[in-house]
Amino acid sequence: MSTELAAIAASREPVTRDSLLRGLRALGIARGDTLIVHCAMSAMGWVCGREATVVAALLRAVGPLGTLVMPAHSGDNSEPADWSNPPVPQSWHETIRREMPAYRRRVTPTRCMGRVAECFRTWPGARRSAHPHVSWCARGPMAAWLLRGHRFGRPCFGLKSPLGRLYRRNAKILLLGVGYGNCTALHLAEALYPGTPTEPVGAAVRVRGRRRWAAWREIEMDSDRFPRIGEAYEQAGGEALHGRLGQADCVVVRVRPLVDFGVDWLARHAGEAADTDR
Repeated sequence: MSTELAAIAASREPVTRDSLLRGLRALGIARGDTLIVHCAMSAMGWVCGREATVVAALLRAVGPLGTLVMPAHSGDNSEPADWSNPPVPQSWHETIRREMPAYRRRVTPTRCMGRVAECFRTWPGARRSAHPHVSWCARGPMAAWLLRGHRFGRPCFGLKSPLGRLYRRNAKILLLGVGYGNCTALHLAEALYPGTPTEPVGAAVRVRGRRRWAAWREIEMDSDRFPRIGEAYEQAGGEALHGRLGQADCVVVRVRPLVDFGVDWLARHAGEAADTDR
């Protein structure tokens, strides 16, 4: 069965911009919000107008005074020795470092971010930060402020990054058809927790108009434990609003309390192995 045929079979009725907007309002998304979205289009059912309809509904939900934000990561522009999903032969590593095209914020596609995030990357008026493998896209009055200065060599998920500014604004997070494992905001908890180790990273960048391979150090990220953190946050009484958009289960949380809880959770579970079965 084709993917689209499966979506039709799973849907009681078409998902439209207006039905999405009603669902977003029921989830507490209001005009003027700063909203981070992580989305699995395949979980929603059959959407009339596909990913463009989803982006249009999200923009309409926050309105002209709100700011919509999505990750625009391009993880293939990174140190090939660290790749595991899938890995490449070690004999390829030097060729990749030498030949990987330099990051260009208007051209470099996202990787593993989903159809909605890739659509938003090209949306008129959307801005993108300059980081070569963990960039963000934003559209709205706060976009330029959120994204400024986000480039290689600086902490990619620290307090001076887009995530840090979203923390300061206590932005809302919409997990649309995905779980806490996709919640990038929890990388800020890793950045703020002093016990998080660092590791060498790299990417192809342009410096003064010339392509080069840059190397620096970043925190060692581990999203395998994020579902445990999210589950513990809700069990501890953390505010989370659950609902549905189309056929997709959704949850809306605020950045600041989730991240603060995440820092504390990491401290309490220091040294534990990630639960990769969840």
